[in-house]
Amino acid sequence: MASLKQSCDDDNIGSITNGIKALVESRDVRSVPSEYTFIRNPNEDHEADLNDPDHSIPIIDFSLLTSDSPQQRSKILHDLQKACQEWGFFLLINHGVGESLMKRMIEMCRDFFNMPAEEKPEIISNNKGAKRSVLEPIMYGTSFNVAIDKVLLWRDFIKVISHPHFNSPHNPQGFRETALEFSTRTREVASKVVKAISETLGLEEDCISKAMNWDEGLQLLAANYYPACPEPDRAIGIPPHTDHGLVTLLIQNEMSGLQVQHKGQWVMLEAITNAFVVNLGDQMQVVTNGKYKSVRHRAVVNNTKTRISIAVPHGPSVDTVVVPLPELLEKEGQSPVYSGMSYKDYIELQQSSKCYMKSSIDMITI
Repeated sequence: MASLKQSCDDDNIGSITNGIKALVESRDVRSVPSEYTFIRNPNEDHEADLNDPDHSIPIIDFSLLTSDSPQQRSKILHDLQKACQEWGFFLLINHGVGESLMKRMIEMCRDFFNMPAEEKPEIISNNKGAKRSVLEPIMYGTSFNVAIDKVLLWRDFIKVISHPHFNSPHNPQGFRETALEFSTRTREVASKVVKAISETLGLEEDCISKAMNWDEGLQLLAANYYPACPEPDRAIGIPPHTDHGLVTLLIQNEMSGLQVQHKGQWVMLEAITNAFVVNLGDQMQVVTNGKYKSVRHRAVVNNTKTRISIAVPHGPSVDTVVVPLPELLEKEGQSPVYSGMSYKDYIELQQSSKCYMKSSIDMITI
């Protein structure tokens, strides 16, 4: 059997290949193939002690953000500000999205990845042929970007644009309806989170939303499938990176695998029932002029069981030129530390060979 690297079309970004799931199931894989071998930097690969209170991820109670009590709102906004400054990540609880919907979305994604190729004809045909845009309505593939990958990733994915126009594969049955409901509810939560973040900066709650053209903002739904790996220390699900948008909400099945870099160490975030993992993206770092950081994180694999994660990034409208908020610069007496770039151009920059395994935000730092 040809390797995935050999079987893909180098001119086809996000093209369909057999995928890591098919590779694992097609033969008795007892070691990581050379093209999947990911060499970690020993100087940067320190994993944190989860019993250390310094590495306990902040927990934000969403219900308190809508509290009628000024004292409760003041306290939770203070906690949110601290989480954004010190972590760039937090767990969001009591957000109002039903646990049954979250579980159903994970199971629908599992059903999708378990479908045979002949049941995915429209997706396969949409991803073949000429070089594809990174903003295709539906992207389905493996690894990261097969046109530029030097190391293949231990994951398959499906990524759809769910706002401002909703897209979805037709199969499996029920996927489209579940994805629409989940995307709608998640966007409602993200909208309130962005408004609360604006308040933590001492600005009007709609300041960020208006500047980023939130009503036409880009929302993605990206499901990742990480099968069990025989040598998890020699492969990677997704290497260290930052997200390109404003905020990302993520759920996962019962298998943990998301690690966040905090104080120079990698902290494993445990899978918690009915909680969203929320992280800030590069555009939030830009609009806050670096006050809030987009933090590196990665997905590691295990040798026990398949992990499924569903990330829902939310960003500005694609044609919005993102710059530090003038209101914040005036309030803080600062000069901008980032140059402006349209959100679409920034996404394309991040996905290009120029930023492969590098920080794209460095490219716009003044």
